[in-house]
Amino acid sequence: MAADPAIWETAVTDLNHWQSLARTQRLIATSSIDGRAHAALEGQTFAVINPATNALLAHVAACTDADVDLAVGVARSAFENGPWARMAPRERKGILLRLAELILAHREELALLDSLSMGKPVMDAYQVDVPGAAQVFAWYAESLDKLYDQVAPTGPGTLATITRVPLGVIAAVVPWNFPLDMAAWKVAPALAAGNSVILKPAEQSPFSALRLAELALEAGVPAGVLNVVTGLGEQAGRALGLHPDVDALAFTGSTQVGKYFMQYSAQSNLKQVWLECGGKSPNLVFDDCQDLDLAAEKAAFGIFFNQGEVCSANSRLLVQRSIHDEFVERLVEKAQQWQPGDPLDPASKMGAIVDAQQAQNIMGHISHAHAEGARLVAGGERQVINGSNNFIPPTLFTGVTADMRLSREEVFGPVLAISAFDDEDQAVRLANDHIYGLAASLWSDDLNRAHRVASRLNAGTVSVNTVDALDVCVPFGGGKQSGFGRDLSLHAFDKYTQLKTTWFQLR
Repeated sequence: MAADPAIWETAVTDLNHWQSLARTQRLIATSSIDGRAHAALEGQTFAVINPATNALLAHVAACTDADVDLAVGVARSAFENGPWARMAPRERKGILLRLAELILAHREELALLDSLSMGKPVMDAYQVDVPGAAQVFAWYAESLDKLYDQVAPTGPGTLATITRVPLGVIAAVVPWNFPLDMAAWKVAPALAAGNSVILKPAEQSPFSALRLAELALEAGVPAGVLNVVTGLGEQAGRALGLHPDVDALAFTGSTQVGKYFMQYSAQSNLKQVWLECGGKSPNLVFDDCQDLDLAAEKAAFGIFFNQGEVCSANSRLLVQRSIHDEFVERLVEKAQQWQPGDPLDPASKMGAIVDAQQAQNIMGHISHAHAEGARLVAGGERQVINGSNNFIPPTLFTGVTADMRLSREEVFGPVLAISAFDDEDQAVRLANDHIYGLAASLWSDDLNRAHRVASRLNAGTVSVNTVDALDVCVPFGGGKQSGFGRDLSLHAFDKYTQLKTTWFQLR
């Protein structure tokens, strides 16, 4: 007899439950090529460390050029000679739906893998990330038998069809902040379109990607269609970017690495490169916002969720001067609810920073903000939990001016830069005066102002009276140095297909 769901859910919210699972969790340490475990040909490995304890998790295969070349060859063969690209859409749909079901069936395992490797609260992974990844696979699966091609309006005696066809071999390079989710955002539409995929996870968080490859095989994805190559960015990532037989590369990560991939494309085969890079998203709060408590609650969520390690985090808060002090006071109170704790403790709302280097980088930004004259009103010091000092509490600075480093650079941590503005024009000018254009939020109960300001903000997504609005059915991405192209929604197919015209001259 199956366990009572209420009892099962109670177990999931118990610290001892997750600690017990962590002691016996299987960690895959080899890449997956052609459906088989693959140790790096040169025998190299890299260490994956649990940032919450500084304990070694595993030595993982460090693939280099030869391994990437093997994976690309396998993916090319699977695309040209295998059944996946030629399956009827409903057949691919069925397999991807089974994969979505398997992701949910292994929800605890996948959540734990991401929590152990990158420090996020396990309940965030369990309640948000894993179900979200399953939903993405299911959504693209369901789209497949609902997409239609076109017939062009040519003259009599001719028939011109316009069809979407898969590109071939797709490289997907994903970050460590949402390991499984970001993999799903790229792998699901690429596979749904009929491509073969080589997934390169971040070296800090390879385990859920490797488990995803196993589940894909179990679901019925043919061997060689989804390959996972582990390794360092400067080795495996660079090799994928330079490989002449990769047709497109999709990347989420830093702007600097995105620029490298553009260079690699120019140096090799002019492969398509789709980038979702950094952000420094503004959150504008006007004095006609009637629910300042909700706005403060959402502002805290917008910067402290996932330890602030979110590309679209609302890391710049612009508050109208007439309500500035009151709003900051409310926000400081809300920040107290976001104190870091053991990632395996279901009560923890924030976990560990991904590694010691990133924690040091964040502290460098905090020190520099002090030196430039910003005023610290909360947080600012590392904390030690379970012997690890990779924990940083919610940190808020006021008096941040547009020329300060804290306002200009992406911190990728729980650090908020707060500035005051006097009127609407100044607010929009401050918001748009940036190299990034990924997301923005605004709070106003004046409908005319909400429409007016939203239309003027230079961002891929503008959230009105909320923060960082997101759903699989709407596109996600930005402009400027935040990159180009869109994840999620049907628009993601634009990255993994090309238009083909077939002209029939009738006789």
